[in-house]
Amino acid sequence: MNPVDRPSGDRELETADFEALLEFRDGLRRFLRWSEECAKAADITPSQHQLLLAIRGHRGPSSVSDIAGHLLLRHHSAVELVDRAEAAGLVERAGDDEDHRVVRVRLTDAGERKLQALGAAHLEELSRTGAALAGLWRRLPTE
Repeated sequence: MNPVDRPSGDRELETADFEALLEFRDGLRRFLRWSEECAKAADITPSQHQLLLAIRGHRGPSSVSDIAGHLLLRHHSAVELVDRAEAAGLVERAGDDEDHRVVRVRLTDAGERKLQALGAAHLEELSRTGAALAGLWRRLPTE
């Protein structure tokens, strides 16, 4: 169902609702822009940063399908992203021990170092700005 087609609930949205939505969206966009700039400063693309995070944050060994799911990409787009990251020395492919049809993707030492540095910077930024976003989140309606 298209979200616009859903019933809006029992109450009319007020100016304060739209202000909170705008402020929350602005905060998210500022964080994402900041994150993109951090990735570029680390000499990787924002997409490569997301790829590294998807691999390292996934519970267990990551397949290309797992990565595609985390990044909301089609399988072939995830393959292309992995290809570019592999060429950059950030990831490597390995066969799956149990299912030889599955290809696993893991970080190289260089990819791990970049992700560690970016992860630390992101956690620091979130600790600085997270309270403001959390406060906005709490002000949004729950139903």
